Amino acid sequence: MNSNDADNAPVRRRLPPWLKRRIPAGAKLHEVTALLEELKLTTVCDGAHCPNRGECFARGTATFMILGERCTRNCRFCAVEPGQLPPPRADEPQAVAEACRRLSLRYVVITSVTRDDLPDGGAHHFARTIDAVRRVCGGARIEVLTPDFQGDTAAIDTVLAAHPDVFNHNVETVGRLYGDVRPQADYRRSLDVLAYVGRRGGDILSKSGLMVGLGERPEEIREVMHDLRRVGCDILTIGQYLAPSPNHYPVARFVEPSEFDLWRREGEALGFAAVAAGPFVRSSYNAEHVFTDAQD
Repeated sequence: MNSNDADNAPVRRRLPPWLKRRIPAGAKLHEVTALLEELKLTTVCDGAHCPNRGECFARGTATFMILGERCTRNCRFCAVEPGQLPPPRADEPQAVAEACRRLSLRYVVITSVTRDDLPDGGAHHFARTIDAVRRVCGGARIEVLTPDFQGDTAAIDTVLAAHPDVFNHNVETVGRLYGDVRPQADYRRSLDVLAYVGRRGGDILSKSGLMVGLGERPEEIREVMHDLRRVGCDILTIGQYLAPSPNHYPVARFVEPSEFDLWRREGEALGFAAVAAGPFVRSSYNAEHVFTDAQD
C-alpha cells in the first residue's frame, strides 16, 4: 500500500464498552436458523448484519425480509447488496406464515428490499404476505417496514388495505446527508409517505427510524423529530449506526447512552406515542414492546 492509499483508507473505530455484547447461543437460535433455511426465507437480521441477530433468534423472533436478497438501490449504510432480482417468489407469503406459525409468533415484522423494478414496488406482495400471516396466525400483530414505493400512493393504499397494525417507513438519517448516504432516496418523499399513512391509515400506527453517528448535528436530529411529528408519525426509533464493512459509509462517532436518553425524553415531550432510543435500537428490535408502549 502506498502513502496515498493509506491516507484514503477508511478509519476503523474501536467499539466503546457500551457497544460490546456477548452473542447468545442455545437451541432456540439453531432452531430458528434451521427453520429459515428449510423454508428458504431471508431475514433482515442476516441481510443487514444486525447486531441483535443472536439475541432475537435466541428468543425465537426474526424480521422477515421479502422480495429477494438484493436491492435495486445502493444505500451506503446498508449491508444488503444491490443487483438484479428475479420476480417475487409466489409461495413466499405462505412460507412466512408457516414460519410464524411454527415459531408461535405474537408479533410479526415484515420488511423488504427496495424493488423499483416492479410496477407497484412489491406492494401487492406485502399485502399477500400480511393476508397469509393473518389466516394462519389470526391473533398476531403485524408490522410492516416498507420502502418509499417511489411515492406511489396507490402502492401505499395496497399495503394499508391489508391493514397491518403498524406501517413503518424509515427516514434513516437527516436530510443534509441523503445525497451521500441514500443517493436514490429523498427525505421529503419519505416524509410524504408517512404523512399519507397518517391521513389514510385510520387506526394503523405510523412509525419511523433514525440512525445517529453518521456526522449529523444535534439540531438536525431535532429537526427530523419535529418533521416526523408534523406529519403525524406515532412511533420513533433512534439507534447507533454501525458500518457493515470498511467499504460502507464511515461511522463519524459513537453516541453515548446518555445522549440516547436525551433524545428519548425530547421525543416523548414532542408527543410521540412511543420512543425507543439506544445504541442497539433498530426499527424492529423489541418491536412488540414498543407497540405496546404506544398503546398505553
